Amino acid sequence: GFFGACIYRASLFFSLALYAVKVRAEAMQKASEAVPSGMLSVVGRREANYKFACLEARKHCESLGIENPVCVISNYLFPDSRIIAGHLQALEFLQENARKYYFTRTKMLPVSGAFHTRLMEPAVEPLAEVLKSIEIQKPLVCVYSNVDGKKYMHSKHIQKLLVKQVVSPVMWEQTMHSVYERKQGTEFPYTYEVGPGKQLGVVLKKCNVKAWKQYNHVDALEDEEAADT
Repeated sequence: GFFGACIYRASLFFSLALYAVKVRAEAMQKASEAVPSGMLSVVGRREANYKFACLEARKHCESLGIENPVCVISNYLFPDSRIIAGHLQALEFLQENARKYYFTRTKMLPVSGAFHTRLMEPAVEPLAEVLKSIEIQKPLVCVYSNVDGKKYMHSKHIQKLLVKQVVSPVMWEQTMHSVYERKQGTEFPYTYEVGPGKQLGVVLKKCNVKAWKQYNHVDALEDEEAADT
């Protein structure tokens, strides 16, 4: 009947979506192995100029004989916090010269490559191909893309931005501003972070402390343990 057809369609879409995630992950891993690269978490003072620091790090790489070096902001997390990605030599240069660029803390992330940079370009085509086989419908609720921090408009828009996201910086700070933009005097919605850790809540507090006051954390593991007892 109709209900069974809906269940079948939903499960089929879910299977295809998981396959797309698998293709994306494998393609990005392959791209990572092509160049020694990584990601550096940076917290800076207000004087910090992250783009200038990246420029100087690229010049340093060129002096080492690296052609077309990559060192760019890959994640805009919250004010005064960025993730910089690119060639390992560039990231090491930034760590060694952290004080010069007004970085108060730098930390290499435990990842295998420079995600959300042009070093991931080899992963674009495989993902674009698999997405062609998936019928994507406009979401029933507002869903924001971290490519530009704006709402998805239609299915083709979603498909285009999912591919672009592989090589584009994550605009998380900008997305937070879009999601919580309100006329003065309008109440903020309740926000729930589900799963282990409260990192997104910390980011929300840094971006919008008024919205954060309506934030709650739900630890899925704790709920499962409570249900077992």
